[in-house]
Order: sequence, then C-alpha cells, then structure tokens
Amino acid sequence: MANTIEVKDLLDAGVHFGHLTRKWNPNMAPYIYMERNGIHIINLYKTAVKIEEANEALKKIAASGRKILFVATKKQAKDIVAEKAKNANMPYITERWPGGMLTNFVTIRKAVKKMASIDRMKQDGTFNTLSKKERLAVDRLRAKLEKNLGSITDMSRLPGALFIVDTTREHIAVKEAQKLNIPIFAMVDTNSDPRPIDYVIPSNDDASKSIDNIMTSVTNAIIEGLAERKAGGAQDESENTEVVKAETKAPRKRAAAVAAPASTEEE
Repeated sequence: MANTIEVKDLLDAGVHFGHLTRKWNPNMAPYIYMERNGIHIINLYKTAVKIEEANEALKKIAASGRKILFVATKKQAKDIVAEKAKNANMPYITERWPGGMLTNFVTIRKAVKKMASIDRMKQDGTFNTLSKKERLAVDRLRAKLEKNLGSITDMSRLPGALFIVDTTREHIAVKEAQKLNIPIFAMVDTNSDPRPIDYVIPSNDDASKSIDNIMTSVTNAIIEGLAERKAGGAQDESENTEVVKAETKAPRKRAAAVAAPASTEEE
C-alpha cells in the first residue's frame, strides 16, 4: 500500500493537513512530518502503512463474520460514512451517540425491538385501532428510533470492532469500546490522542475528500473480507457435497465386491 501512487492519492485528497500547531496533541508527534504556516503536516508515508495494517485487520474481522460499527457524527463525515458503511453492509451511527450503546447493549436492543413491534402493529391492523393522538405519538417514537438506531437493526450482538472518525468528538464511544476490549480503528488528526486507539490512521478528519478517501479504502477491504467468507462457505458446501457423494458410492462398491464371489461359487 505504501507506494508513490498511493501517497499521491492521499496528497490529492488533503489527508496530510493537520490542525494548527497550537492545538496539537504531543502524542501525535511520531506521525507529524513538519510544520508549515502554523499548521502541522502529517507524514503520508506513515499514513499509507497504517491504512494497510488497518485494512488487513478489518478484512479478517469481516471474513470471520463479525460486524464493524462505524461512528461519525460530525456534519462533513456523516453522509460519507453512512453511504460507505451501507455499501459494505455494516452498521453505523451518524446521529448522536446513544450513551450505553455498547456497555448497555441489552437496553439498546430493546429499543430496536420496539421498532419491530411498531412495524408489526401496522401490518396486523392493531395500529389503526388506536386513537389519532396515540397514532401520532407512536409515529413520532418510530421516527426517532429510526433516526438514531435504524442503521443497527441487524446488529444482534456487540460489534467485532469500531471504526471512528474524529476520536476527540466521539470520546464516549472510545471509552465504551475500551471498557469492553473492542478493537478501535480510527482516523486520528493532530489534535487527538492516539494512545487509546488500536489501529491509528493519522489523517485529516475534517475535510470531506480526506474522509472519503480513507473510507473508500477501508470499506473496500471489508467487502473483500466478506467476499472471502462467502467463497469459503461455498467451498465448504462443495466439500460436504463431495463427501456425501463418496459415502453414497461406497456401499455400492462394497455390495458389488460381495456379490462377485457369490456368483463365482454358483458357477
């Protein structure tokens, strides 16, 4: 991944632009190349290496069948993250982070099930038996739940990893993942602390082009992992079929072997 062409793509996307030097976090020093006009410049060669490491790990998680939860609530990131996560068939949070999303996952799942129960009410006609005021209240509740939790309806258990854009803004998500030992992947800018992050991708987490560039690379790796899992499942199914065929043919061969001596004795 760390080659001239890749670094040029990162450069064109503005991934190298950090924050003002007065706003920096000293722990990001290993990833900073230089300072220019009062702004820190990120070392894109290190960024490229870190993207490769993160992609390999995410690919393995996806291939194992675990979900990767994407978190990005800042305005310039939410639409991009939602689109890319959908393409990879992964859950995402782009509205306010619900407190206890991970540490109190059982309660969050109850809220998701509440959405399903409202949908059933509308299908079986129970919803129409309510008064107009009650129907409005139920509709508002359903819309609120859909806005905040609609993207995680298929996440029936804790995710295998978190991918975060802007760890300073999403510090609650970072703390919850740390508490549960869930691996954290993140775009980390020069004003953030990289220490709590398992897979740091030093990059500009404010520019939409930068976010789009990193998200495209990351989700492509996840899609590859899912494809490997699907291919592996098909291969296992094929192997099982061959075993069944072999077991089916074996008794016939044994029967023929037993029948042959018998016919010889009769002659």
